[in-house]
Amino acid sequence: MIALIASAFFVVAASLPPQQASPSSPTESVAQGPGDFDQLAQAAKRAREEDHDDSAIDSYRQALILKPGWDEGLWYLGALLYEKENYSEACTIFRRFLAQNPGNGYGWAMLGLSEYESHEYTRALDHLQQSLLTGLGDNKRMKATVYYDTSILLTRSEQFDESMDLLLARVAAGEDTSTLVEPLGLAALRLPFLPDEIPADSREMIRIAGEAVLALEEQHYADADKLFDQLESTYPDQPGVHFLIGVHLLDSRPEDGIKELKREIEISPSHVPARVRLADQYIKEQKIDLGLQYAQEALKLAPGSASGHMVLGEGLIAKGDSVGGIQELEIARKASPDMVRIHWDLVRAYTAAGRVADADREKSEIERLSKEDQAH
Repeated sequence: MIALIASAFFVVAASLPPQQASPSSPTESVAQGPGDFDQLAQAAKRAREEDHDDSAIDSYRQALILKPGWDEGLWYLGALLYEKENYSEACTIFRRFLAQNPGNGYGWAMLGLSEYESHEYTRALDHLQQSLLTGLGDNKRMKATVYYDTSILLTRSEQFDESMDLLLARVAAGEDTSTLVEPLGLAALRLPFLPDEIPADSREMIRIAGEAVLALEEQHYADADKLFDQLESTYPDQPGVHFLIGVHLLDSRPEDGIKELKREIEISPSHVPARVRLADQYIKEQKIDLGLQYAQEALKLAPGSASGHMVLGEGLIAKGDSVGGIQELEIARKASPDMVRIHWDLVRAYTAAGRVADADREKSEIERLSKEDQAH
């Protein structure tokens, strides 16, 4: 990890004003004199380069007493503390660094990684996502680490679809998939655990699910079918299994997919995503009333479900109720402003209703989201 952090520093240093990037150019007056700071800064750098981490940490701490706003010192002290597994103090140091450099993606990444190791999972997820929004340049190793931790934290916070999107993007990017099997299995089965938290009696089920999703994504369809069959025969009554298989079957064998989703509801009576997928499928099949029924059931269980409002809106529009449909789609947009499908639904609905300006606004939003996606 220290090599990753050190390589990231070159980008960090390049983004700082020249006097901040160089320890020999102090910008603050210090009572002890600039010579004392320069000596400590050089001693810290020398100790760090010679892998005398404890000495380096001590010198950085002393130098930062003289010059609290020294960016390079804050960065390297935070990095060394992280490497020494002193995550709590690393968090404090990276927060100081970010107070001066709020636009630095690497700082947000290191703060998030430190918070993750400190088990501050909610903060870690927020700050890792901020690092992705701010940008991590071309540092592939840092990006891979941040994407991985972000995806498993999304799963832990029950944002399963968002987690799956990130994980599949890493598969498409050609990353080593051996580390992605368990995270894929957890997201696919909608189990809110970190990989380290997986119960021993669930690990094999999660592995099979992850390998099935991976085989499907890599277009090894025969292997995927065998794994899905193994999953169903071995764990026929486990929550999440029939939902995963049902979603898989909807494209190729929709009748069987519907049966699997209904079986999931029998096992998990409060399963909202199964109802949303049934609603979506029935609306596609022009069985609008059935679709509306399942969408309404989903929203009774989860009134804030963006997907529930989306499919209800689509169903109402399909039935001719454009006013009610647009209202539901607007609720969905508010609940999930980054879901592109909702914006496309609104483009079509606004256009049909003659609301040209509103349709143009939605098109602009789609373009913005597309650019953000490409940037990541």
